[in-house]
Amino acid sequence: MPKLTPVSWRGLVKRLQELSFEGPYAGGKHPQMRRGDITVIIPNPHEGDIGVGLLSRLLRQAGVSREEWLGE
Repeated sequence: MPKLTPVSWRGLVKRLQELSFEGPYAGGKHPQMRRGDITVIIPNPHEGDIGVGLLSRLLRQAGVSREEWLGE
């Protein structure tokens, strides 16, 4: 099984949109993306990539499998 790799903030948003998430929307201190009744709080845009650990937690919160994320 291929491993997750770090992703840029724009890459994260683009891929979530491809997976039918809408947004990002402003919400409190962090932007949010939504798909149906699932709301995922994503990190603020910043320099550098989103690491594998944080990406893994975001995918779990979003209900997105590793295979779905990697497009397999």
